[in-house]
Amino acid sequence: MQDMPENQHNRLTERGRLSARLVQGKKEAMPPGLHPLALNEKSDALLYVPTSYQPDRPIPLILMLHGAGGTIRNGLAPFFDLVKGQELLLLAVGSHERTWDLLIGGYGPDVAYIDLALKLVLSRYTIDPQHIAIEGFSDGASYALSLGLGNGNLFTHIIAFSPGFMAPASRTDSPRIYISHGKHDPILPVDRCSRRIVPQLRREGYKVHYHEFLDFHSVPSKIAQEALNWFINTNHDNGTQT
Repeated sequence: MQDMPENQHNRLTERGRLSARLVQGKKEAMPPGLHPLALNEKSDALLYVPTSYQPDRPIPLILMLHGAGGTIRNGLAPFFDLVKGQELLLLAVGSHERTWDLLIGGYGPDVAYIDLALKLVLSRYTIDPQHIAIEGFSDGASYALSLGLGNGNLFTHIIAFSPGFMAPASRTDSPRIYISHGKHDPILPVDRCSRRIVPQLRREGYKVHYHEFLDFHSVPSKIAQEALNWFINTNHDNGTQT
């Protein structure tokens, strides 16, 4: 895959658009385990590869985004303890600053770094084109919704745990969406956040699975398991359980 000119890539980045795409051909995969991807000096990423990975069998991929002040290991937390024995790749990416660029002043370096990390993974692994998700918690959930809606031609699913808002610069395709929110969340109150976001998405024609739970600003293990099952078992094309 030939890289696009830098100025063209910068214009895409400023619009919150990703250029990473599925790659055909020979794959040079890393062995099973957890691998740091030191792609630049400002940010980092972690890739989890299951022992069951086989290059001739397409595998689902989830891009995971931490909350404000979090780390890449925080980003992995919702699903990391649930994926043992699953055929699933997890890619956790860290923000350049304390939180994601969109919440600071607009799309920029975080989009570029996510694009770089995704290009590496998509070039080395055989990914299931019907199961590519972007997931996040709190500020990461707001970013996942915003970036996911703007890149529905790449992401088939969006998983947002306790989002605060959504601000896609544009919209492409119709990714399926899972949203959860604690009824007693004091940080991002559900009345001001998901109870506004979910009806708006449904009015716009998106398929949304929404779950409110009796807890605070968190991702309970039962919610994480439900979201993971939803992602694995829901086919993007028709929304049916596989």
